[in-house]
Amino acid sequence: MSTKIECTYCKGQGKDPFHLLSNISKCQVCNGLAIVEIDAPFRVCVFCSGTGINPLGARVPCIVCNGKGNNSITSEVVCAKCIGTGRAVDGLPCTTCKGIGYK
Repeated sequence: MSTKIECTYCKGQGKDPFHLLSNISKCQVCNGLAIVEIDAPFRVCVFCSGTGINPLGARVPCIVCNGKGNNSITSEVVCAKCIGTGRAVDGLPCTTCKGIGYK
């Protein structure tokens, strides 16, 4: 079942939050609609802490949740490798759970 939620990347504004091309550019996550669809059940993205912004320093959408700030989950079981942090030792997304924190 798909659920519509406010775009976390642009905070529901529909505009590129970093004005990379111009101050009127559409948000690349929601395409200017201010909302995104995600399959339920979902949880806040542990990799970007729900911001939708790539935590590795680039001004681009999170590589785990694609900027939605949330991830669809298929299990409530916490990933044993990253202990639910979504991160590998090197700071990149955990390869076992793909950065979601649940396996």
